[in-house]
Amino acid sequence: MASFDPQRPNVLFILSDDQGAWSLGCAGNDEIRTPHLDALAASGIRFTDFFCTSPVCSPARASLMTGRIPSQHGVHDWIRDGNIGESRIDYLAGQPLLTDHFAAAGWRCALIGKWHLGASDAPRPGYVRWFAHQSGMSRYYDAPMCDGKRLVDAPGYLTDVLTESALGFLAAEATQREPFWLSLNYTAPHYPWIDSHPREFTDLYRDCAFRSCPDEPPHPDSATGNPATDAGHAQRRESLVGYYAAMSAMDAGIGKVLAALDAQGLTQSTLVVFMSDNGMNCGHHGIWGKGNGTRPQNMYDTSVKVPCLIAQPGRIAPAVSDAMLSGYDVYPTLLDYAGVPAPRAAAMPGQSFAAVLREGRAAPRDDVVVFDEYGPTRMLRTRGWKYVHRYPDGPHELYDLATDPGERRNRIDDPASGDVVAALRARLERWFARYVDPLQDGAIKPVIGTGQLARSDHGAHDAAAFAAAPIAALEIPSR
Repeated sequence: MASFDPQRPNVLFILSDDQGAWSLGCAGNDEIRTPHLDALAASGIRFTDFFCTSPVCSPARASLMTGRIPSQHGVHDWIRDGNIGESRIDYLAGQPLLTDHFAAAGWRCALIGKWHLGASDAPRPGYVRWFAHQSGMSRYYDAPMCDGKRLVDAPGYLTDVLTESALGFLAAEATQREPFWLSLNYTAPHYPWIDSHPREFTDLYRDCAFRSCPDEPPHPDSATGNPATDAGHAQRRESLVGYYAAMSAMDAGIGKVLAALDAQGLTQSTLVVFMSDNGMNCGHHGIWGKGNGTRPQNMYDTSVKVPCLIAQPGRIAPAVSDAMLSGYDVYPTLLDYAGVPAPRAAAMPGQSFAAVLREGRAAPRDDVVVFDEYGPTRMLRTRGWKYVHRYPDGPHELYDLATDPGERRNRIDDPASGDVVAALRARLERWFARYVDPLQDGAIKPVIGTGQLARSDHGAHDAAAFAAAPIAALEIPSR
């Protein structure tokens, strides 16, 4: 019945969609209702300074699966085409995935939920269960899914459908002796928000003041044309009710999955990881959206900082850690922690933080710094400074986080900051020069945040690999 060996743990990897690090009760939000995630945080480690590798879903998810940055794996924007059918594209073809190593070492792998890395209707080798969303987002009721290779509309509320599918997988694993890896990738709390979630969860926020989200004028660079995020400005309260309700509905589903693990006696032999693909602004900085909530793309902490909770009672001591970590660190960490052998590929940017999980101490680094990229926009973040560089010629940004943690005053043109800018720019350029595949370099590709249409193959630098057309409105049924 799965693994009962804490040293060879099952892995439950739960990934939410567009969730700000600020949107958990355990992170200090006293309005949102996330009791099961709060309890998970209390039983393990909550990381307060965890960053995605790119503030939009597909490149961030590709980095989690490959351990590489977008300018290595070639996914630079959210996947707009190539998801299913004859036009399917495997955007990660030929690249070893984290789950490939686990499957080779005997773990039984499953995906339930959002994939959004192309070829959703072509199950990855080594998976014993594949139940993937056909694209990356949709209506929440009767959502389009791929059950293996079969295209279906899954009846019911999608968060519940994914939860029930996960419970079914866990029940089926009762007859197996090998450990499992379950990727449970919810689409929540991604839009649509308004009239899209059960009343038992929207009613939780009927009288909420939403003090936890700023009510600010639109950012001067706000991206428009997406009906759901445009509604965030025009229908702020209704959008926040939907966003918070989506979170609470997901939290309730996670509670059921964790309870099933406990009922099967698997809690101490299962590593549970909960995180989001990227952050989210719900009015923060006057933005509704994440990195592509502005043109040009932004790197605000609310876009790049994500929640991260990791627990395995009996092996991981409860703690709150301020270790500065990135999504590119996940790949080497989970292999290290689970004792899964994998060849160390050249030019892998991440470092294992398994020592933090086992012993509560930070992994050694040359300095406390993380890097981020979204097409031609790149970021270097230390504890005290954030530098944002946009190719080819700006605008650039510099924030003194010690005195301006809200990133309100851009000091890039302050003469007193000249030495800081020069030092951070040189360090950013050295780091990316070390890891970027010149043929996959996002700095020279036309990434503007409206979706990627084709693989960014070696030698392909033309605009045909990316989209510039407006995003079509969704048909969202009311509930």
